[in-house]
Amino acid sequence: MSYNLADRLVVGVASSALFDLKESNAIFVNQGEDSYRRHQEENLENPLTPGVAYPFIKRLLSLNNLAVPEDPPVEVIVLSRNDPDTGMRVMRSIDHHHLPITRAIFTQGRSPYRYMHALNMSLFLSADDSDVRDAISLGLPAGRVMESSFVDDDDEDLRIAFDFDGVLASDESERVMQSGTLEDFHSYEVANSVTPHAPGPLHDFLTSMNRLQRLEEERRLNDPSYKIRVRISIVTARNAPSHERAVTSLKSWGVTVNEAFFLGGIDKSVILDVMKPHVFFDDQARHLRKTTQIPSVHVPFGVINERSPFEQESDQ
Repeated sequence: MSYNLADRLVVGVASSALFDLKESNAIFVNQGEDSYRRHQEENLENPLTPGVAYPFIKRLLSLNNLAVPEDPPVEVIVLSRNDPDTGMRVMRSIDHHHLPITRAIFTQGRSPYRYMHALNMSLFLSADDSDVRDAISLGLPAGRVMESSFVDDDDEDLRIAFDFDGVLASDESERVMQSGTLEDFHSYEVANSVTPHAPGPLHDFLTSMNRLQRLEEERRLNDPSYKIRVRISIVTARNAPSHERAVTSLKSWGVTVNEAFFLGGIDKSVILDVMKPHVFFDDQARHLRKTTQIPSVHVPFGVINERSPFEQESDQ
């Protein structure tokens, strides 16, 4: 019988997100493909060092011990622009770091996100901005990992933080904000407080994470000594009175979070520096420039990302 992905949390990860490929990429850009191939072959036995998404992926995969090995609830699949030859170093590195990743797709320079739907993926992480934006434009849940100075620790917990608008929810209200004032935004949210938002790009990913949390609760019921590992937070610029619609939306979608921070313009980094999430998702790159010590992911969705790169840079 074929291996069914339908009831699993499936995440696609590019080698550029899982490992630090700055050296390899520099050789490809500055010296060309032949030099890149030689470099990968000569360093086949030299494992790549962990990249920005590594702490998150490692902990996510560890949750497979909530089920029998034959039926893991989490599946991580490598989606890479490498070809099978140059991808060998990636797979050797995965083995070196004892990551239980056995499935991979190598597309020799072509965008791998095209296979997301076929593989039931609720998230794709890459350092390639073009791939991520193209995926988002097709309605696929993708995010670009940002450079980070995060230093991993031995904590077994998995802390995930989300912005709300443009990440878990649609950008409906963000469009009101961008075309008007903060007062217009609050007025709109109060008038629509009982109307749930349409889901955003990472809604299904949160739904899948909630399934894992329920598995944890079942384990704790059977084993009171079990320590819950997954903790999910929302960190948003919303504040009262616009917080109510966000809560209404979560309830309507049938999803939950452990914590919600309605900051009303307070710098998110002051909270994230205390929380230390293993991944933080936000639709505004300018917010993530202040979280360089946190593994952060830019979700280039919605009106805020429809402006030109020059206009976005001017927000710094």
